[in-house]
Amino acid sequence: MSIARKAGRGVLVMLLVTFALVVLMASAPGSVAEVILGENATPKNVAALDSQLGLDKPVVEQYADWLAHAVRGDLGTSPLTGQPVGGAIADRIPVTLELTVLAVLISLVLAVLFAVLCAARPGSLLDRALTAVSSVFLSVPAFIAGPVLIYFLSVRLGWFPVMGWTPVEEGLGANLRSALLPALSIAMVEVAAFHRLLRTDLITTLGEDFVDAARARGMSGTYVMFRHAFRPSSLSLVTMVGLSLGRLVGATAVAESLFSLPGLGQLLITSIGTRDVIMVQGMVAFTGVVCVAVNTLADIGYGVVDPRVRRVAAA
Repeated sequence: MSIARKAGRGVLVMLLVTFALVVLMASAPGSVAEVILGENATPKNVAALDSQLGLDKPVVEQYADWLAHAVRGDLGTSPLTGQPVGGAIADRIPVTLELTVLAVLISLVLAVLFAVLCAARPGSLLDRALTAVSSVFLSVPAFIAGPVLIYFLSVRLGWFPVMGWTPVEEGLGANLRSALLPALSIAMVEVAAFHRLLRTDLITTLGEDFVDAARARGMSGTYVMFRHAFRPSSLSLVTMVGLSLGRLVGATAVAESLFSLPGLGQLLITSIGTRDVIMVQGMVAFTGVVCVAVNTLADIGYGVVDPRVRRVAAA
């Protein structure tokens, strides 16, 4: 029931966000009709095209029309390009999905490594050094990390291409070379957030009585860390990974623009600039559904990580 309530709240948030988006886009100066007709468009021609596209209707009526089609899986067709929104998302989702997955994997690997090393000897020189590194990561957003990484790893060292995208079909190695640098720029902030959270939880868990009992039985520090302390300490990390999706969407949009990648983020930014309300609205709705699904899976994952959650839910 808890999962159903969370999903219901997610749907409500998605409806509110998409409606607010329509209101904001309608309140901004200009319209997609002016973009289509160009600089020499007359007010009469703009008004005629607005009427043809249904943009002269009240905002509530526009939203109701869109929602009626959206619940049937039809997110509409871009009046600017004539491309169905669903088709545009399907064409670009592989790029964004690969960047997101790579960013999460890089974040988790580095964060778990940092956290385990720090929690094993809290207060040590290594702990202080890694915590300082994560603090630097936390203070460097993707729009700053991207150009810095491009300069050092692409321009100076030549390890990665400066920009552009190579599909998997053209070779996995070339694909990863084009994807790793933008994924790393996205992952830096997440590494810091994940590391700090897991480090704190591990240190707390390692001070529990059941951990002391395991040590008293002669178990090695590595065995105690990963067999007894890691699973109960990673519950908050599972939550954080689910909640980080919203940040990743924004960071991915920035990275795709910086590295000229044909993903959803670049399409979203372009569509906002051209006032393509239908495209923007469909992409926001799609992102909302993904966020709700990921957070629901995170809720289910609690029980896998910590069996105590399953017993509480069943009680």
